[in-house]
Amino acid sequence: MGKDEASNRSEIPPGTLYMLILKSLAHLGPMHGYGIAQHIQQTSQDVLQVEEGSLYPALQRMLIKGWVVAEWGQSEKNRRARYYHLTPAGKKQLSAEISEFEKVMRAITRVIQPA
Repeated sequence: MGKDEASNRSEIPPGTLYMLILKSLAHLGPMHGYGIAQHIQQTSQDVLQVEEGSLYPALQRMLIKGWVVAEWGQSEKNRRARYYHLTPAGKKQLSAEISEFEKVMRAITRVIQPA
């Protein structure tokens, strides 16, 4: 990746990674970690990039919280991959995450807009 490509990417805002993962699973159904990361990057037009060091620990925490379940399967490239599925608790959490995000974005917008 060149310097110009890297400068087009932004860090994922704190507190939004769960929401992005849950939304990806809600939109596309069961996916493996790499697929989730690719979906977020492509959908954001390469602005957001989820690093493995953030993605897999987040998925593990989401498994523990019961928001997703996982099972082993074969990837498109015939490799063993862990596929994550959204649970009813995950759907409920997604709604809560989106609601909180929208609330924060409205507050930020009020602060940065000229009076």
